[in-house]
Amino acid sequence: MKGKGERSYALVMLTDAESRRRRKMVEISQALNSTPVDVAALRRMAISEGGLLNDEIRRQVWPRLLNVSVENIPEQLEPVDRDHNKDFNQVLLDVQRSLRRFPPGMPDEQREGLQEELTDIILRVLVKNPQLHYYQGYHDIVVTFLLVLGERLATALVEKLSTHHLRDFMDPTMDNTKHILNYLMPIIERVNPEVYDFMQQAEVGTIFALSWLITWFGHVLSDFRHVVRLYDFFLACHPLMPIYFAAVIVLHREEEVLDCECDMAMMHHLLSRIPEDLPYETLISRAGDLFVQFPPSELARERNQLTAVSTFKDFELASTQQRPDTVLRQRRKELQHALEAQRGSVAVVQPTARRFMRLAVMGLTVALGAAALAVVNSALEWAPKLDLLFP
Repeated sequence: MKGKGERSYALVMLTDAESRRRRKMVEISQALNSTPVDVAALRRMAISEGGLLNDEIRRQVWPRLLNVSVENIPEQLEPVDRDHNKDFNQVLLDVQRSLRRFPPGMPDEQREGLQEELTDIILRVLVKNPQLHYYQGYHDIVVTFLLVLGERLATALVEKLSTHHLRDFMDPTMDNTKHILNYLMPIIERVNPEVYDFMQQAEVGTIFALSWLITWFGHVLSDFRHVVRLYDFFLACHPLMPIYFAAVIVLHREEEVLDCECDMAMMHHLLSRIPEDLPYETLISRAGDLFVQFPPSELARERNQLTAVSTFKDFELASTQQRPDTVLRQRRKELQHALEAQRGSVAVVQPTARRFMRLAVMGLTVALGAAALAVVNSALEWAPKLDLLFP
């Protein structure tokens, strides 16, 4: 039985958490009601601890993060001609195998109706965008949007996502997908050379992370709350953030990796199974740290490899009104004293002055959401300055 002091402490912690939650809901509401909508603030809220809190808020914020105008979405969706669609049979098979992605206890009739809607969303997007090629695992992303947003809104957001964040996965070949996977080991090498060397000796490769990447972890996580929390994070960030998150999962499991038999099959079996009890908020923060410390542009320059360039060209601005780097400039003065206090305690692998400062800023501000700065700034370094974000 807990003592009185322990119960009091637990009550204080619970009250504090609820207070933070309510404050965040107010801030999200204020951002949505601003003229123009404060997209930078919404990105901060999506990245910061707890993400967007609930699906009702996600229905309002996710379209803003992808710059989808809800007002312009047709009330009636276009009918789908399944009989003459080349992808229908494969989509149908994948959707029929998606039972575990629906909430436990959902009535069969409701689930079957949602599976019909899932099939139609996928086919509708593919027909409208013939340059896109269906891949197995795509349905795991689409079903998440369907369950949160409903068919009408999900169709619009999935189309935007498919032509931007997911574009390289939807090429005729897997070449660009393999290129993106090739970021995984260099990130691990820079943070933990021992783990990197052990994985190299085991010749495990990166295929264990393929389903993580192409489904945004939707296929491998059993708790839907964790899936949507990651989607909050990924939608507010650079398209390569999922590979950084994959890296921090491997790094988090350092002891398991090093204790594993140095054998490709054994290592693949270990890594392909994600533990149920991951500290998601900690890993999200660490992924943000690594993104700042080792941005994609730096990794690409070092390896002379332009990876997944098609996903980056639209990231010149965070929105047509605001950029998340504005957030950093606003916060930088407020955090200067804190940075000085923390300068001696922030751990940086192979530090340089530039990396140190960027990582320190991220480490201190990621809980406030200023991580979006690095997300967009890195894209700016990488991308040709062509268009506004999501034109």
